Amino acid sequence: MSPVPPPAAASSHPVSVVGIGADGWPGLTGAAREALVAAEVLIGGGRQLDLLPPECAGARVAWPSPLRPAVPRLLAEHRGRRIAVLASGDPMFYGIGRALAQELGPEGLRVVPHPSSVSYACARLGWPLEDTEVVTLVGRPAARLAASLYPGRRLLVLSADASTPAEVAALLTDRGFGPSRLRVLEQLGGEDEGCAEGIAQEWAHPPGDRLNVVAVECLPSAGALRLGTVPGLPDAAYEHDGQLTKRHIRAATLGTLAPAPGELLWDVGGGSGSIAIEWLRAHPSCRAVSVERDAVRAERITRNAERLGVPGLRVVTGPAPASLAGLPVPDAVFIGGGLTAAGLLDACWEALRPGGRLVANTVTLESEALLAGRHAAYGGELVRLAVAHAVPVGGFTGWRQAMPVTQWSVVKPRESGVRSDKGDRS
Repeated sequence: MSPVPPPAAASSHPVSVVGIGADGWPGLTGAAREALVAAEVLIGGGRQLDLLPPECAGARVAWPSPLRPAVPRLLAEHRGRRIAVLASGDPMFYGIGRALAQELGPEGLRVVPHPSSVSYACARLGWPLEDTEVVTLVGRPAARLAASLYPGRRLLVLSADASTPAEVAALLTDRGFGPSRLRVLEQLGGEDEGCAEGIAQEWAHPPGDRLNVVAVECLPSAGALRLGTVPGLPDAAYEHDGQLTKRHIRAATLGTLAPAPGELLWDVGGGSGSIAIEWLRAHPSCRAVSVERDAVRAERITRNAERLGVPGLRVVTGPAPASLAGLPVPDAVFIGGGLTAAGLLDACWEALRPGGRLVANTVTLESEALLAGRHAAYGGELVRLAVAHAVPVGGFTGWRQAMPVTQWSVVKPRESGVRSDKGDRS
């Protein structure tokens, strides 16, 4: 194995990270210009490097593609020299600043920000920045935009290139938001600043400048399925073959799982993927793995995740518990199927981090007996969830009872020992 070079943070010179906009050199502050003129090495995108005048005499190094793996290598190659890295707008807002901070630590950086494209866009549109949601499609699938579509919502979409506006218009139309107003703001802050606008379902503008931001004012079509921000999406939002945790049970289950930002869920026996999908929709930083033994259902989970705006859902096809080996440690586990599989509950319990939550649902007597035994041994909470729907009965209306669901939930103790406190609420 080749030796790992010492970190660039050991350099006596902090790395200057300078934000630059479409207005180029004239738009930079004195501090930004001084950092660039003093630099012995200038690292940035080709477009950004071309904005610098001759007095920036340092060696110019263009980022290779892919960029992220090259960061430690380039910093190590030029360690000990005065380095300035160019970034678009604010380096710490979806910019290279994150990667540099991870490599060098905050003490190894001197960040000189420039107004971001989002700040410019809100200034042009008259939108309060704090009320505007930002979705980046730079290096990310357009499907993730679907999770942010709500009536009346204002969005700013950071484009990957000139083709992004048409891609956004097509996705809005497909997801029932065709009447939404779009404005494409190009070269914000530069001499060639421009704007194209129209309605998503009627979008016919040709690709313009690759440096653009798409402003969206969300407006649903008549009859579009309404999706809320809380768990319990309509069952009709999912493609399924009957293997679906139904809406009311799903809402109760997600409430018990209690997703929090950054946490990881194992959804074992994924079915249609509804639990994992709504876990991911709870916060953009949530993570989830859905394990499903049936290949057709696994493909269906992937389609549902993409349609509902969480294409980052990882789907593992194979039987549990064998398919759980090697997965990252979960903060929560949901078992929606296969409870009687030998070793499944034990494997999930052992994998769960201390303080994590396990929730299991079943409708069969055999699995219910298994959960009752675990409740006696581990504690937690054992509940029965029952839902009835009003249906026609001749010329009258009566209740039709759905199969009751037995649910066991438990928090894994942080200390040693088996039994969890009976008062725990997952």
